[in-house]
Amino acid sequence: MGETELHVLEDTEQQRIELWRIEELERAGYSRRAAGRLASRNDVDLHRAVELVRRGCPPDLATKILL
Repeated sequence: MGETELHVLEDTEQQRIELWRIEELERAGYSRRAAGRLASRNDVDLHRAVELVRRGCPPDLATKILL
């Protein structure tokens, strides 16, 4: 497998992970837009983001805290 093929596989895997993160964040109560912004950031902990909302933090405020 060539280097280009490896990059395509890595990109595809990264896209699948990001889509999964978006779905989890939306399920927790984030808007599609906020979920997309949070999911694309590797420095945002998914579990922390979900837990903030589950503990009663409004999703808009949680987004500001996390970003």
